[in-house]
This record gives sequence, structure tokens and C-alpha cells, in this order.
Amino acid sequence: MSYTSRVDAADTSRVAAAETSEGGQELQPRSRTGDALLGVERGAVLRLPEGAALDTGDVSVEDLDNETMIINLGPQHPSTHGVLRVMLELKGETVLRTKPVIGYLHTGMEKTAEDLMYAQGSTNVTRMDYLAPFFNECAYSMAVEKLLGIEVPDRAQWIRMLMMELNRMSSHVLFLATNGLDMGATSMMIYGWRERELLLAFFERVTGLRMNHNYIRPGGVAADLPDGWRDDVTDILEVLPGRLDEYDDLFTNQTVWRQRSEGVGVITPEQAISLSLTGPNLRSTGVAYDLRADFPYLKYDEVEFDVITGTVGDVFDRYAIRISEIRESMKIVEQILEKMPKGDYRVQDSKITPPPRARIDESMEALIHHFKLFTEGFAVPPGEVYVSVESPRGETGCYLVSDGTARPYRMHWRGPSFANLQALPVMMRGGFVADGIAVISSLDPVLGDVDR
Repeated sequence: MSYTSRVDAADTSRVAAAETSEGGQELQPRSRTGDALLGVERGAVLRLPEGAALDTGDVSVEDLDNETMIINLGPQHPSTHGVLRVMLELKGETVLRTKPVIGYLHTGMEKTAEDLMYAQGSTNVTRMDYLAPFFNECAYSMAVEKLLGIEVPDRAQWIRMLMMELNRMSSHVLFLATNGLDMGATSMMIYGWRERELLLAFFERVTGLRMNHNYIRPGGVAADLPDGWRDDVTDILEVLPGRLDEYDDLFTNQTVWRQRSEGVGVITPEQAISLSLTGPNLRSTGVAYDLRADFPYLKYDEVEFDVITGTVGDVFDRYAIRISEIRESMKIVEQILEKMPKGDYRVQDSKITPPPRARIDESMEALIHHFKLFTEGFAVPPGEVYVSVESPRGETGCYLVSDGTARPYRMHWRGPSFANLQALPVMMRGGFVADGIAVISSLDPVLGDVDR
């Protein structure tokens, strides 16, 4: 190659790097990284009090730039569970620094909410954490209802609990499938999809859709449970226990699986709390924090279940908690079957919920209410509110600000996957690249929940 060709290639490389750069999100060579940021990227520093100085003794500067290599894992890598880009600094196969780079899936859903009527909001938020759509819809609907000052009928609350616990089971089953595939247990992917199909078929029968349901809405739910729903749920509860026992044989009691997961990606309770982890990722460290138990909503104070915790905070604990939580959700669903009351499935207020379809053909007043509801929406009193629920990934929260019109002035979402990704530098530090795949998978991130 001539000197001119080498110069042209270098210029082209610089132009390409400038055009694709994510700026401050990217991992930079150590020579261009300050001590404070270096400590965060290495997982040595979680956060500093305002005005405090970093003790440079906490940050190793022994590794020189010419002895390490910065590579990209993702955003197109299948084991990043979506368009997540993780920049790694490696010394051989050992991970020295980690930096998640997000924003490749940004859909602007929080901003979109400002242009949608409250009645349309569930259609928007259900697509955030697309593996737990009922939780998104419930958090949003409860926030709107709190602003409206209305009480949802008991049957609607029990239906919401039923759908969310079944959704928790389907989400955790998919975690087991993808977690197994990421770590080389390809059979688990087939088994996980098989079990999830049972649950999605029930969701489709109730809501008409397998995902992104728009079923839980302000004021209740879109429709009552169909005839035969008890038999369908009972069939699911009869099939899953035996399948979970098979998973225990395949993973929990399997030597290779335990060697790949035990002691890998460890995080302490103090670190997890400092990084705002919630859900199974926090409970794996031994912190028994679950919104259903600590701050009960709907009818969770009327059912019995155990909050499952770990002891080590490693990949194995995060796996074991989720398979145990499926069993706990089954216990809750069994109690819901016994306690499901009769009654309305939504509030009988024609200014908030539409009239029954049959009445529209019979009553001009019902037709007017239906027309005005779907063209003008309903006004919500001014105010602000935050409501959270315990999703499969942790605390899912909806912050709503109303200015008294039929559309939110502002909506902000507390996505657990977004907060949980902060733990990657801590968990991956000092491990191998193969361990990093297991760590990312164990966090169970959904990028729709991150890039909103």
C-alpha cells in the first residue's frame, strides 16, 4: 500500500468514527479518561457526594492503552437482548472496564404521550416493556385513576392481578429460555417458548392480542373475562409445575450450569441499592424488597406469597429467584381463582369508560357519550402523581402531570431495565468476556424499557 493510500484510509476511518460517534456515552482510552469516570467504568466507584474528591488510590492506572483493547459488544449482537451496545476494555479475555451505550431504539414514547388523550395512553405505554405489557398499562391506568380520584371495581382489580401474574410467569419463562440459549443450553430456548405459548394463547383469548394488549385501561379493563377462563387458567397451572421440575433437573442441579453461573457477576446489597436496582436483581443480593408486599396495591394485601431472596447476588441467584417467582405467581393465581368476585369490570361512568357496544345501536345518549369519549377524551383535574408496580424486572413507575385538559402535560417513566443496566460495570469487572454474556442475560433487560 502506498503512503497516499494509507493517508486516505486513515482519513476515511476518522470521518466514519466522527459520524458514528455517540460522544460522551462511548468508552474512551485511559489517556483521555479522568479518574472519576475511570472509577465508574471500572465499577470501583458507584457515586460521589457533591463536592467530594475521588481517592485516586481506588483507581488502577497500571494498565496502559497499548496493553488493552476496546471492543464493541452489540448493538447487533443477539446476546445483548436488543439493540444494546456494551463497550468493553479487555486485557486478553479479562474485562477491565464496561460502559453500556443506549439510545439505538429511542421511540419517544414519553413525548408521544403528551399528544395522546388519556384514553389512548395504554396503547402507547404497553409497547415500552413489551414482555410485560400488562404492568405498563396498569401503572399508567392507576396513575390516571389517582388523578381522577376514582375507585376501580373489585372485579377489575382482581382481573388486573390475574393478568399481571400470568404475565410475570410468561416473562420469567422467556428469561429462562434466553438465559439458557445465551449460555449454550439451546434446548431451553425451545422449552421456554413452548411454555410461554400456553400463556400467550390465554392472553389472546382474553384481549384479542398476544402482545401489546391495551387491555388494562383507566377505569378498569377493556372487557370481562371470557366464558371458560377458569378452565384455561387451571390447565396452565396443571402443566407448569412438572415443566419447572424439569428445568430444575436441566439447570439447577446441573454441574456445568452451576460452574458457569455461581460466583459470576456478583453484586453486594450496598452496591445494588446505590445503583437503584429493583426486582429480582436486587432481591438476589438478599434485600427482600417487593412493592406487592412492602407497598401493596390492588388486592395484593389479600393474597399470600413469599418474597424470594438470594444470598450471593450472582448469576445463579438471579436465575434461581426467577424460577421460584414463577411458582409464587402460580400460588397467587390459585388464590385469585378462589377469590374472584362478580360485578363490574370497569367503572360505570360514561364520561370515563365507553358504553356497552349493544347500547350504541339503541340509545342516542350512549352514541353521543361514545363519540365524545373517543374524539375529545375526558379531562383530568390538574395535579401530579407517581404510581409504581412490581414488574418482572423491578419497579415500573409512571409519573404524570395534568394541566386539567384531556392530554397529559408530562409523562415520565421509571423503567427498571434502565436502572438495572447501571450495574454492568460492577458485575462484569474482572470477569471473562463469556461471563459478560451471562451477566447481561441475568439482568433480563428489555431495551424497549430503556429507550423510551
